[in-house]
This record gives sequence, C-alpha cells and structure tokens, in this order.
Amino acid sequence: MIGQFLDFLGADLAHYWKIAAAVMPALLKGFVETLKLALVGILWGSFLGGTLGILRGQHIRVATPLIGAYLHLLRGTPFLVQLYVIYFVLPNTGYSWLQWDSQTAAFVSLGIYTSSYVTEIVSGAIRAIPRGQWEGAFALGFNRLKTLRLIILPQSIGLILPALGGVYVTLIKATSIVSVVGIVELMRQADISIVRFPGDILYIYFLAGALYFAFCFPVLMIVGRLEERSKNGRMVRA
Repeated sequence: MIGQFLDFLGADLAHYWKIAAAVMPALLKGFVETLKLALVGILWGSFLGGTLGILRGQHIRVATPLIGAYLHLLRGTPFLVQLYVIYFVLPNTGYSWLQWDSQTAAFVSLGIYTSSYVTEIVSGAIRAIPRGQWEGAFALGFNRLKTLRLIILPQSIGLILPALGGVYVTLIKATSIVSVVGIVELMRQADISIVRFPGDILYIYFLAGALYFAFCFPVLMIVGRLEERSKNGRMVRA
C-alpha cells in the first residue's frame, strides 16, 4: 500500500514538474510585463498623487474642490471603465496626443488609478498634523513651502507609508485587467497556458499566484521597513 502511494505520488510530481517546465518560460515573460506595468504605475501614480495630495492638504480654495471631484470620479468608477475610456474613447476625440497604443494607455490608466488613492492618503496625513505646527512655523518666520518641507511632510511620512503598501499591492493585482487591451501580462500568459494544458487549470493558476506573491510580499516588506525607519527617526528626534 505504501509503495503504491509513493509510486502514485512520484508520478504526480513528475507530471507537475513537466507542466511547470513547459509553462514557466511564458509565465516569467508575463511576469516581466507585469513588473514593468506595476513599476511605471507606482512611480507615475505616486508622483501625481503626491503632488495632488500636497495641494489638497493646503485647503486651497480653487484646487481643493477640483481635486475632490477628480477623486470622486476615479474612486467611484471601476478601473476597467477608466481603461476603456482612455484606450477606446479618448482617441475618438480626434486629438493626436490622445492616440495612444495599448501599452501607453495601460501606463496612463494604472498611474491615474493609483494617484486617486495616493492623493487621499497624502492629503489625509497632512491634515492629521495639528494646526499648531503650521502656526508655530509661521511664527518663526518660515514660509508655507519651507514649513511643508521641513516640518509637516517629515511627520506625515509615518502616516503615509502603511497605507501605500496596500495601494501598491492593489495596483500590482490590477495589472491583470489590462489584458483586455492586448497587453500579454502574467494572467494573460496563464490563460494561454491553460489552453495548452486544460487539465491543469488549478496548478497553472497556482504558479501564476506564486509569482504574484513573489512580487507583492517584498513590496509589503520594503514599505514596512521604511515605516519602521520613519518611526525610529521620529523617536530619535523626539
């Protein structure tokens, strides 16, 4: 009985090893595409969201309601709809600078999608700093920009970083949606591999999930480490 079980287990392992060897090159190719999409989306979205978040945190009369409308529009609609608008609708406006290929549309969509969450995080962190910090800086002769750079933002980092980790992981998983505009990323490669091996759907999705985890887990660890360093820095200054 034990010998039969070991023979069965060995046959299964050989089968799974054969499937992994066959599909991994394609999955890794898709993983590289996912990595590129996510990194561009993180950088572009963080820059745009950070800028808008700082502006929104200043309670500027004209900018604040406009940025608020931008956030409600993006956070109130699915990412897939935003991607369709950017890739299919905007090119029909006739403006040449809106005639994007699928990859550019994916980069723009992911960046804008990410920026909507980063903006809220940054503006919320800035607003969480007591108003007395601003007033004290102004009393010392600091202007608004210097106060923001030297006093407000350093204290806000510890509030911003924990939330950014979740946003970045959400972005990484959202890259699977851009396959609808022709981007062959990780999940699209997994679907193509399933056509070749229809009897191993669960196993192929498991391999794809393992690659997603290999990307998401280090991102969370890096953000967590940066958060710890930020907390230690504040404790030392205190």
